[in-house]
Amino acid sequence: MVPEEGQAGQARQEPENVRLQLDRILASPEFLAPERGRRFLQYIVEETLDGRGEQLKASTIAQAVFGRDASFDAQNDPVVRIEAGRIRRALERYYLVCGHSDLIEITIPKGGYAPHFSSGEDGSNAEIAAAPNGENKQQPGHDQGQPGHEQGQPGHERGQPGRERPLRYRDLLLPIGVPALFGAIAVLALIRPLESYLSPSETPPTTTLTSKTRIVVEPFAALGGTARGADLAKGLADQLIAKLMKVDSLVVLAPGRSGVETSGSLFNLQGSTLVEGTVLHLHVRLIKGADGAVVWANQYDRDLRDQTTLNVEDEIAAQIILEISTSRKLNGAGSLR
Repeated sequence: MVPEEGQAGQARQEPENVRLQLDRILASPEFLAPERGRRFLQYIVEETLDGRGEQLKASTIAQAVFGRDASFDAQNDPVVRIEAGRIRRALERYYLVCGHSDLIEITIPKGGYAPHFSSGEDGSNAEIAAAPNGENKQQPGHDQGQPGHEQGQPGHERGQPGRERPLRYRDLLLPIGVPALFGAIAVLALIRPLESYLSPSETPPTTTLTSKTRIVVEPFAALGGTARGADLAKGLADQLIAKLMKVDSLVVLAPGRSGVETSGSLFNLQGSTLVEGTVLHLHVRLIKGADGAVVWANQYDRDLRDQTTLNVEDEIAAQIILEISTSRKLNGAGSLR
């Protein structure tokens, strides 16, 4: 029973930390997800923290989040699977753009809907236990009278498991790190005058971001007023953002942020979708931000029968990236490669 004592304080605090991280994600403008996607994420996180992660199935999520009835069939209605894919991409983008320093990372592993909570604290990626509320309350008598407690939990103070380790690192850094820092400064002062390092006249090196091509993926317009057309417009824009972010020579900006001052070229990617029956009509164009000139445009028509929405979005987004990067006209205006 000793390991349970070592985990009691941590498990009791972690659900609150996970909820704070969830609130931070939902409040961030870089988390690009619609309202129903936000409800989806909040629902699966709360269910997992309450100990019902194993019960998160497509049918339960569809009824609780999307208002489906008990006759819901995940094979004929892939709404849960599609929304899970979008939330995975939105979380990936959030942590790449602004959440890379967050202490807790929330992900949705493929193959299921139960979220995974991990922490980068102390350079590790340890999994966070998602315990139900109230299950891990510390039992009386654990602070004393338990044989082998001090020997079984080395390096932990009684009643405060896990808190002494970071204090030890700090205690080591203060007496060792500070003298070492001053010693390094003294050596540098002997090799080269110290004022040469602090001279304000030196021009800082130009960052690679300022010379990269910037591209803004604007929200695609959904024509025709159909729900499927609106979902495809949102999903295609998300797919393009995710794929463009993997191109080293690009800086992907959020909509409305094109006015950031850098020396790189600026392009705006715009598009519109129209669903007629089972056929998707997609128009996409790339506009040069300096003068508004259209440097590339194309139309894509896809039959949606016998294809999942995610596969269609992924295939079209990959083709658009390929055509943009190989366009001769675009390379003359400012290459994306």
